[in-house]
Amino acid sequence: MKVVQTNEAPAAIGPYSQGIVVNNMFYSSGQIPLTAAGEMIQGDVKEQTHQVFKNLQAVLSEAGASLNTVVKATVFIKDMNDFASINEVYGEYFSEHKPARSCVEVARLPKDALVEIEVVALVK
Repeated sequence: MKVVQTNEAPAAIGPYSQGIVVNNMFYSSGQIPLTAAGEMIQGDVKEQTHQVFKNLQAVLSEAGASLNTVVKATVFIKDMNDFASINEVYGEYFSEHKPARSCVEVARLPKDALVEIEVVALVK
């Protein structure tokens, strides 16, 4: 088991890792729209979703994976009415390669984020 940590994504804000690699599989912690410096993106749901993907790309890269090797994504959203906007941004990152996905509305996310995404990916 290998702990994944990069300064290109926000540090964990609790007792967990940015991600873990086990047997050529990477399991990310949920990424919210924090900058690498730990500041919350205050923009709309699209801007927040772009920041989440920036964070995911950083931890995936550190793990030796990429968006192209993601096999499963789980999307947590504060308001299902934002689904279309989040889906539009999501489609910019997963256009050709479309991993399996679940999407759930939740009552509240850390730091009152509008979106959080976690992924499972194959390590190259």
